[in-house]
Amino acid sequence: MKRVKKILNDTADIVAETIAGLVLASDGTTRLLDGHAVLLRQPSAKQSGRQGKVALLVGGGSGHEPLFSGLVGQGLADAAVCGNVFAAPSPDAIAAATQAIDDGAGVLYVYGNYAGDVMNFDMGAELADDAAITVRTVRVRDDVAAAPPERHHDRRGIAGDLFVVKIAGSACESSETLDEAWRIAAKAEANTRSIGVAVSAGSIPETGRPTFELGDDEIEIGMGAHGEPGVSRQKIGPADAVVDQMMAALLPDLPFNRGDEVALLINNLGSSTMMELLIANRRIRHCLDAAGIGVHRTEIGHFLTTQEMAGYSITLLKLDDELKRHLDAPARSVAYSRG
Repeated sequence: MKRVKKILNDTADIVAETIAGLVLASDGTTRLLDGHAVLLRQPSAKQSGRQGKVALLVGGGSGHEPLFSGLVGQGLADAAVCGNVFAAPSPDAIAAATQAIDDGAGVLYVYGNYAGDVMNFDMGAELADDAAITVRTVRVRDDVAAAPPERHHDRRGIAGDLFVVKIAGSACESSETLDEAWRIAAKAEANTRSIGVAVSAGSIPETGRPTFELGDDEIEIGMGAHGEPGVSRQKIGPADAVVDQMMAALLPDLPFNRGDEVALLINNLGSSTMMELLIANRRIRHCLDAAGIGVHRTEIGHFLTTQEMAGYSITLLKLDDELKRHLDAPARSVAYSRG
């Protein structure tokens, strides 16, 4: 298996150096939490004069930049806790981040539904409880290829994290209680569905090796963010046929119905071209128009990546007036800005 070329320093320093570079790129709007791979919003809501704000903590394995560390900022997350590449952050780091951002109103956790993250964030919540901090959790489970609808709780989180974090950030800014912020974020999660297609593999920097192999003429529909198996490995075909296959899996799942309005996200898994994403967008809009579904907003770009994996994912968020208001609320971070 051919090695993947990257320009790095010591692989043991990847996470620390990545976060350090992001802090510098934020121009003073983030800072590091001493002793932990945790990025904090700067100034915090407390420092800016807002007392008793519900805090939002996001996180997961590194290697998916700009998620999650790039979503720390105004109207988004108050902190992101970063694990090693494709690995869950530690319970101690999660607990330290929770204590750093709690302003007395409790902390909302939002992260992707992976076993290691679930275990460690649950342990972090237990440590927070010992410190008299109330925590509620929303696990993003948007990948329709990971399990059938009746096992929604087993699905993994992929690029739908972006929409859920955006709405959760707005809800935490405006809600009077943690329960209210949780309700809005949970509704966003329940209304979000995604599916991806991989053309080639990403890699783990420590090994320099691809995480899976696909033939030169093969793609995989539904592959997960770390190379988890999808629903169909097949010969590559025209873009319209690939999109049609993906949309045929997405639209019935919620289901999305005629008259619905959605937010659309086309996420670059790492090294696909904007040309490919725009060609996909053209066909996605054709499918949505044919189904009588309106598009309120479109996001196209890098949001959840897997190093140099080639391919993209499609995410649909079914909107109502409340979700639309929070989705459109102002937000600003290194990786994402609105309003």
